Amino acid sequence: MVSTAHKVGPNRYRERFGRYYEDFEVGDVYEHRPGRTITQTDNTWFTLLTMNTHPMHFDEEYASHSEFGRTIVCSPFTVALMVGMSVTDVSQKAIANLGWTDIKLIHPLFAGDTLTAESEVLEKRESKSRPNAGLVTVKTRGFNQNAKMVCEFSRTMLVAKRGFDTEEKAGY
Repeated sequence: MVSTAHKVGPNRYRERFGRYYEDFEVGDVYEHRPGRTITQTDNTWFTLLTMNTHPMHFDEEYASHSEFGRTIVCSPFTVALMVGMSVTDVSQKAIANLGWTDIKLIHPLFAGDTLTAESEVLEKRESKSRPNAGLVTVKTRGFNQNAKMVCEFSRTMLVAKRGFDTEEKAGY
């Protein structure tokens, strides 16, 4: 997590997060911490909030007869947590998320598992239409507490260059 302190007044500082376009280097890997232990309540709420009616995510009796023997964490919840974990490292200064590709759900997560994530910078390039930003593509991987990879995806973002982010314009 990238954090810097910015002086906002006498004896007063404000923490800032994120990387500007110039701070990304292809091949760098950012480990996103802290991890997040997922509860069955988290899983049930997310599942029902998104109107997912598959009982594998909230019906223990139904799931007990599956190959997993218990409920599994709803896969969009896994992706959403991984994206959230990565924000302060890779997209805090993003102007826009441009897309997610190659989402792979490799191993199920269960209530009680702790998810951690990391992102590797795959490529970056100057924006052709916005001189104040560049495009950054990362591959984000999620792991359970046993270091078993559970999910991976690629994400491309339009990231502000130094001096052009909303945070600075808004006085944050």
